[in-house]
Amino acid sequence: MNLLYALFVDPWVQMGQAPDLLVQTLWEGLVSGVLYALIALGFVLIFKASGVFNFAQGIMVVFAALTLVGFYEMGVPAFLALALAVGVMFLLAVTVERVVLRPLVNQPDIILFMATFGITYVLIGLGELIFGGNPKRMITEQLYLPKGAVEFKILGGFVSLQKIDIAAAIIAAIMIAVLAFFFQKTRIGRALRAVADSHKAALSVGISLNQIWAIVWFTAGIVALVTGIMWGARSEVSFALQVIALKALPVLILGGFTSVPGAIVGGLIIGIGEKLGEFYWGPLVGGGIESWLAYFIALAFLLFRPQGLFGEKIIERI
Repeated sequence: MNLLYALFVDPWVQMGQAPDLLVQTLWEGLVSGVLYALIALGFVLIFKASGVFNFAQGIMVVFAALTLVGFYEMGVPAFLALALAVGVMFLLAVTVERVVLRPLVNQPDIILFMATFGITYVLIGLGELIFGGNPKRMITEQLYLPKGAVEFKILGGFVSLQKIDIAAAIIAAIMIAVLAFFFQKTRIGRALRAVADSHKAALSVGISLNQIWAIVWFTAGIVALVTGIMWGARSEVSFALQVIALKALPVLILGGFTSVPGAIVGGLIIGIGEKLGEFYWGPLVGGGIESWLAYFIALAFLLFRPQGLFGEKIIERI
């Protein structure tokens, strides 16, 4: 009986007794959720263009952030280093399209998926060779990202908001809005959807598959760079970030692999759910809920709604 009370009643009692702590937890979950959604959009881009889950997106986040910091450590001014990092992501997109994807046009999806595994380990090796394996500090001050915190008196207590979290949420929200517009309203966005439906059909109507793939991988690289800056500013830049980036997998399962709104809603569910679970239910199991709760939620969705909240239900008739 005590266990049932601790699981199903006491957390809600705590929320009512300390609403300011609840608001603080919800804010932290919101920031994480928006950043998860931004990461997930990078996966959605590649999936829409090729129909394949891009396992390399996580390491692209790390590689982009390390490139930015690496240029700065070489003595390059911060904003020039940012421009050069964008250039590196463009070169990476072109290289992937020419060397990896172009020879695999019309190959089975599993072949393309395995190719993203190869890209992952190439980038890991290249990153360790060039930048080393030690964590690095993100150049937040040099990029004029805010530091410090602001406090609000609310619901009988105080809520502290880190300025970098506010900036991260705003920048991520702007990126998500721009990408959503790109998907739905531009000619390239429509071509991308056509490529996702059928490579052969897209080629037959004059859509350049190679050009679309290069654009999509470059856009995913920009998303990875912004994500790496925001996550790096909140912690540090290291190869551990790729584990955080793979939290996009449960986000995509929740929202649907081809849905921009789904990536946003899924990111918020995972981000807020993790923080609430860790703060209110974590002590019951000794902590650590934040590391596995997202995958538990994703498993539940796979059992009852495998296409996700906004995904298309595929019906095959025999």
